[in-house]
Amino acid sequence: MMTFSDFRPAVGAPGGRSRRSPSPAATRLAGALALLVGLTLLAGCTRGGGGADDGGPGAGPASDGASAADVPVGSSERTLTVDGRDRTYRLYRPASAKLTDPVPLVVMLHGAAGTGEQAEEAYGWTEEADRKGFVVVFPDGINRAWAVGPECCGAPAREGVDDVKFITELVRTVGETVPVDPARTYVSGISNGGLLAFRLVCDTTVFAAVGAVATTLTGQCADPKPVSVLHIQGKLDKTMPYGGGPGRRDNGGTGRNPVKIDGPPAPELAARWRAVDDCGEPKTTTEGPVVRTAATCPEGRGVELITITDAGHQWPGGKPNPPRAQRLLNLDPPSTALNATETIWQFFSAHPKPAGG
Repeated sequence: MMTFSDFRPAVGAPGGRSRRSPSPAATRLAGALALLVGLTLLAGCTRGGGGADDGGPGAGPASDGASAADVPVGSSERTLTVDGRDRTYRLYRPASAKLTDPVPLVVMLHGAAGTGEQAEEAYGWTEEADRKGFVVVFPDGINRAWAVGPECCGAPAREGVDDVKFITELVRTVGETVPVDPARTYVSGISNGGLLAFRLVCDTTVFAAVGAVATTLTGQCADPKPVSVLHIQGKLDKTMPYGGGPGRRDNGGTGRNPVKIDGPPAPELAARWRAVDDCGEPKTTTEGPVVRTAATCPEGRGVELITITDAGHQWPGGKPNPPRAQRLLNLDPPSTALNATETIWQFFSAHPKPAGG
């Protein structure tokens, strides 16, 4: 089996109460700051609510030990204690998820400078969950970042936070509250969140598939188990370069907010996952700026790289950036060539974990 042991470190930039939706201006700014995932910790991300207006009444604040009866329809704020830290997340239950049978779960990881609330608002996961009947979790990183190794990213990396443990415990805890189907448990993320998503499938067997956007792989991945992989990457991305190597936010992994961006080229990363999954030869199709390289693999798995030739560091199909934020923060506009959320869910739903896998 192919290993990733030669990878160099890289980076990218529990009960609840329902929240009311924010103003349109706050929503637009949340979408913009969602895309500032350049791995420097910014102090002022705007919060964006999401989903509460679709559901019923919220419960009071709660933590570990809740049950399905305590999960309101809509969006809930929740808390989980891991390694002595109170970690927060948002749980979205659509009305279409009745919780009488096992349901799919998607963990969505925000980028650096983002939050779970911002990710909930910016990327359209709650709307997709309403249509398809799955549950979504939007966890919060420490100081708006995720630790994926000692050189990335920001305060969590500097402080040695174990975010793999946090997300693993989060999935277990949600599974004690909601009847989660372990064969249909998935992880998605953008930039720094995508780095953590790849780290999770390197280090655990919790997830049936990963859907990573505008990101790469960081550190050692010596013995990954087979897993379905969808990677969406803009060819003009300067933060997580499509061709590999340091990105524009790289500081060598030093200082108070360490950031090291030095991943492999996106096609090479896809090829390595195909080797792990023992896939057949990939087939490439092109539709405008969208190039898909997809391979089928044993036991129903798949590995796919979607390249958007004219896109930068962004979530395709995400909320538009307000012009002022885009100008001041040098944000890349979301591509309209693809709806990443819908595409990722289609991939997830087609790739559950094999029996016994």
